[in-house]
Amino acid sequence: MATPTAEAPRQYVPLTCHGHSRPVPHISFSPLEKDESYYLISACKDGNPMLRDGQTGDWIGTFIGHKGAVWQARLSPDASTAATASADFTAKIWDTHTGELLCTLQHDHIVRAISYPPDSSDLVATGGMEKKLRIFDLSSVKPTEAGDVTAQTIPASAGFEIGQGVHTASIKFIVWTRDPNILITASENTLRWFHLPTREVVKQEVLDGEIGSCELCGLAPELMSRTTDLGEGLPLLAVAAGKCVYFWGGMDSKNELKRLKLDYQVASVAVDPKSRKIVVGEDKPATWARVYRWDDDVEIDVHKGHHGPVWSVAFSPDGNLYATGSEDGTIKMWKNCEGDYGLWRGGAGGHGTERLAD
Repeated sequence: MATPTAEAPRQYVPLTCHGHSRPVPHISFSPLEKDESYYLISACKDGNPMLRDGQTGDWIGTFIGHKGAVWQARLSPDASTAATASADFTAKIWDTHTGELLCTLQHDHIVRAISYPPDSSDLVATGGMEKKLRIFDLSSVKPTEAGDVTAQTIPASAGFEIGQGVHTASIKFIVWTRDPNILITASENTLRWFHLPTREVVKQEVLDGEIGSCELCGLAPELMSRTTDLGEGLPLLAVAAGKCVYFWGGMDSKNELKRLKLDYQVASVAVDPKSRKIVVGEDKPATWARVYRWDDDVEIDVHKGHHGPVWSVAFSPDGNLYATGSEDGTIKMWKNCEGDYGLWRGGAGGHGTERLAD
């Protein structure tokens, strides 16, 4: 079995996933399945979010139905549904097995952010240019074995608005913490922690600049260790803003663990709590992904494969690879373990030609 490593990296050849025709602003992995498989979903400004095999990058399907750019895409905790946020004033819920549309959440402006709770596929939170954080009940939106569901349309008014009037700009990211009562939004340069029972802000942080990414980073719970991993076995909130990356821990992600000031504009960041590795996607001046050791902030690798800002970074749920999504319309997958894994075989891949996923 492949095991993540924090030693000096060996230069494995990345896998490049083609298929999108415009920039990829967001990528996200599913939880680990019982057979240790998992999936990768990508949002794209071409309006066609794609589902892939998470280990190989092989294309599984494309969700067809949006009429505008798709800004975010996420898979439900049970991986049975996918949620997408779009510039066509909708969020949509899809059956991941058939690719069929299950539900349209109709909004009054561009939807930028969408998020499931950590342990429920029956709720989803949305946000965007309306500057409103809403939670929708999806308990009546279920895939069926027959696959003959008539897609529902749910109006924005059916959502529960949280923190009415609080946001003064577009909501770009929503994170549901491990405490199901705490939900975090990223808007302009500000993070806000909302207490859902009272619908009020209980914590606020103003960061170094416009927030480029805001994600909860953690491996499958059964792979996490309370004693040796960062965050004491809980996921970490990782945020990129301006020229800084930030990390918070705890059930409600309120405990700041680290901030790292860099000499370039950052677009995205992710952290692997087990290998204690930080991957930062660069915005400008270069378009690279840089890898740092958590413990001493030393840069240990630079990935130069992309030809545009790296808007999204995500570690797989087993920690054996991480993926980057870019302005150049491609997704790249980078090995984070020793031995055979996915399409990688044997030792280092050297500096040869990149391998392409289907």
